Amino acid sequence: MVEQSNIVVRVARFEDTHYAVRITDEMESSAKARGTGIAKRSPEYVASKMLEGKAVIALTTTGQWVGFCYIEEWSHGKFVANSGLIVSPEFRKSGVAKQIKRKIFDLSREKYPEAKIFGLTTGLAVMKINSELGYEPVTYSELTDDEDFWAGCKSCVNYDILMSKGRKNCMCTAMLYDPADHYEPKETTAYFEKKSKVYERLMRLKQIIFRTREKDNNGGGGSSPKPKSKNAIFH
Repeated sequence: MVEQSNIVVRVARFEDTHYAVRITDEMESSAKARGTGIAKRSPEYVASKMLEGKAVIALTTTGQWVGFCYIEEWSHGKFVANSGLIVSPEFRKSGVAKQIKRKIFDLSREKYPEAKIFGLTTGLAVMKINSELGYEPVTYSELTDDEDFWAGCKSCVNYDILMSKGRKNCMCTAMLYDPADHYEPKETTAYFEKKSKVYERLMRLKQIIFRTREKDNNGGGGSSPKPKSKNAIFH
């Protein structure tokens, strides 16, 4: 575990844009390692978020990149998403992800005080952090209906699942913080801890389904029997 004393978490600026390629490369490789899909973002897009003051970056005091996250605005500012949370492999399990999420959450509340803050994640660790901030699991119908947001999912390998379910479910878990109507963080944290084993089993099953789909798509299914319905879990 890496010590946090030499890590600075702050709002990203112009001079941080050269990290954009490193960030997007790590986003893609991390998604593959987890066995999940991802809505791809280009280095130019990530850099634009830095220039807009809508991103948080973590660096060591010597300038080594540690982590990143950014804000996206939807439905004319009624919804915002804290997206693309990524931490460099050598700094994972150091607690820096929680610091980044707290910083981007506070930045979102500052810039969009009345907006609902939401996220889609396939990671149990991110769900835990979100719960500690006051997010709660919700159905997809409670998220933005902004077509530009859902269009961003087209680059994800699981887009066919999303569309086959009428955008009501997919591999990701939806979480939401509503500033006008929300539980206290201690309540959402307690609920997550109570249900964490259920979430863990569900995410493991989703990963199995993803890998089966990927194997079939690559023609590597062999003679192994296929599941009766790969989408059966997504009702």
